[in-house]
Amino acid sequence: MARNKKRPVYLNLLQIRLPVGGVVSIVHRISGVLLAILLPVSVYLLQRLLADQATFDRIVADARRPVARAVELAVLWLFGQHFFAGIRHLLMDLDIGTSRRAGRIGAWLVFAASVAVVGYAGARLL
Repeated sequence: MARNKKRPVYLNLLQIRLPVGGVVSIVHRISGVLLAILLPVSVYLLQRLLADQATFDRIVADARRPVARAVELAVLWLFGQHFFAGIRHLLMDLDIGTSRRAGRIGAWLVFAASVAVVGYAGARLL
């Protein structure tokens, strides 16, 4: 059996250049996993918010700190990214935006929309 000498010995994932549509697809999967991981945390926070008035006031005061605001915006970006990428994938399942050019434009629109949502929310939080 002849051996192919041009085969790579290892695969360096940092050197692979994916098209923007591939990046959106991977980020969509990662954001979905992170949102699933954050679900128990959000249920716990909701339970604590509903416990009593003093706990509610303390959690609301903690949520107004700059670090908490940054975490809120990061979670909002996860939601926005996952939502808009999901819409893009649903449209592509319906054969809308499946050409190379339309797919590239749609991928950039996903990133732009998620950043716009975070920018709007960040401006409202100030």
